[in-house]
Amino acid sequence: MKYYNLKDPQVTTGFREAVERGISPDMGLFMPERIPRLDDSFFRRLPLLTLPEIGMEVGSIYAGKDMPHDVMRQICEEAFNFPVVVRQVDERKQALELFHGPTAAFKDFGARFMAGCFRYFSSRDDKRRVVLVATSGDTGGAIASSFLGVEGVDVIILYPSGKVSSLQENQLTTLGQNITAIEVEGSFDDCQAMVKSALSGSVTQTRVKLTSANSINIARLIPQSFYYYYAIGRVGNGKVVSVPSGNFGNITAAAMARRSGLGIDRLVAATNINRVVPDYLETGFYAPAVSVATIANAMDVGNPGNFDRFSTVFDNDYGTITGAVSGYWFDDCLIREHIGREYRRTDYLLDPHGAVASLGLDAYLKHHPGSTGIFVATAHPAKFRDIVEPLIGQTVKIPDSLMTFLAGMKQSVMMKAGPQNLEEYLADRYQNG
Repeated sequence: MKYYNLKDPQVTTGFREAVERGISPDMGLFMPERIPRLDDSFFRRLPLLTLPEIGMEVGSIYAGKDMPHDVMRQICEEAFNFPVVVRQVDERKQALELFHGPTAAFKDFGARFMAGCFRYFSSRDDKRRVVLVATSGDTGGAIASSFLGVEGVDVIILYPSGKVSSLQENQLTTLGQNITAIEVEGSFDDCQAMVKSALSGSVTQTRVKLTSANSINIARLIPQSFYYYYAIGRVGNGKVVSVPSGNFGNITAAAMARRSGLGIDRLVAATNINRVVPDYLETGFYAPAVSVATIANAMDVGNPGNFDRFSTVFDNDYGTITGAVSGYWFDDCLIREHIGREYRRTDYLLDPHGAVASLGLDAYLKHHPGSTGIFVATAHPAKFRDIVEPLIGQTVKIPDSLMTFLAGMKQSVMMKAGPQNLEEYLADRYQNG
């Protein structure tokens, strides 16, 4: 399998280089040369396949000769050693719960898969790797947990100061070892721009391999498709799938699975008031905007980094996109109201991001009475206790996997927004240090 640069399709590379570079020097994203159409026999076997087995089969196609099958099998078995749960909420709605991993967020899937890839690649040479991450919430915690202690790899996480929950911040800043947290005086979009700029430059290329662990990295994106195969294998074809969308990696992975032949009837792109893509789906005009802070903070993205990939899955054709995808957006008031109402109605507990997906599914089902669907629950409600508990009048139990982060001591580097600040930090640490 070859990967091409979306900004310059003539530039192609293999899986390993696409993963290790993360993004091309001209800031173009890498995309597989084709979305493989999977065999009918694979889809017939789906109800019997475990998630690691799905990952091994699908992942091996995307990795090609750069990853032996036995290595891919081991990576998937180690990465996906926690459950994926499909839970019935009511007669028309099911929740795909992706928060049962070590950091209680769906980012565990991509982060642990990518860490496995880096362990293998690092064993092939002795060059140090520096993984840059911009996070608006859960990505940083998942990457930190997955890469903690990996030899030959440093992880540097940028997050917007004051715009992540306290538990999320603890996940980023308390681990130490090979994990460094940088607290940026700005927005997530500032963090993402700083990472992209550093990746496109050459400030540290002579001494280290610089890459990204955001969903701009193809090794984060591909494994996010695996749980859609797993879910449809359990619930059957013809479902509507509503995905809470910020940087648009998760829904792009769902779209890739759909194009490979998976029986998803329709996708719903559900967002908070950062409504760039729902507006695009309504008007045909794509207009990135400054991000606005909300209680669904992991989705506070004004210029989705994966939008080009998302569009490419549909051959960049507006009619094809709108024929497969619906978009809805919701403000904080509606999100809060929905969390409380759904808990009273069904006893199902939502976090703000899952609530956005649930609202999106409701909006679609309201106008399509014969349809049923799945909404994607991406984070455990305990990560947003300060928001959720007043709405339900109950204490939310914290999973054991998160308890260890509560007592840790915060360690972070303060930094003003601006690409030059990160580049100076990297130069000082890896060229002058």
